[in-house]
Amino acid sequence: RLYQIPFEMPDCASETRTLHLIGDFSAPAEFFVTLGVFSFLYTMAALVLYLRFHSLYGENKKLPIADFCVTVCFAFLWLVAAAAWGKGLTDVKAATQPASLIAAMGVCQEEEVVCDTGTTPAMGLANISVVR
Repeated sequence: RLYQIPFEMPDCASETRTLHLIGDFSAPAEFFVTLGVFSFLYTMAALVLYLRFHSLYGENKKLPIADFCVTVCFAFLWLVAAAAWGKGLTDVKAATQPASLIAAMGVCQEEEVVCDTGTTPAMGLANISVVR
């Protein structure tokens, strides 16, 4: 929800204006976290089934097939969620790129004005979160 993040932009009259970033890229992250929670809950339920009701799992032929199908569905959805997480991160990087922010500032478009981004934001930990 980048639109909730304000930042100060200098004005030519030695004042600052508050601007907000554009974009809401929270849906992929929420999908990824929700799938992670449901995967954890299913894993705990399956563990109870395997340990507590081992004989029921061994005698019933449909239960292992259903367990396999649910596991395959979770694996596929995990792949989709990881791709969505990566796309969301790419969109956040594009929306917060210092060069595009400077280009959007009216004060930087005037003649004889030099705008500098300073340091580039560090996205290393965000990249690692997608890879892992």
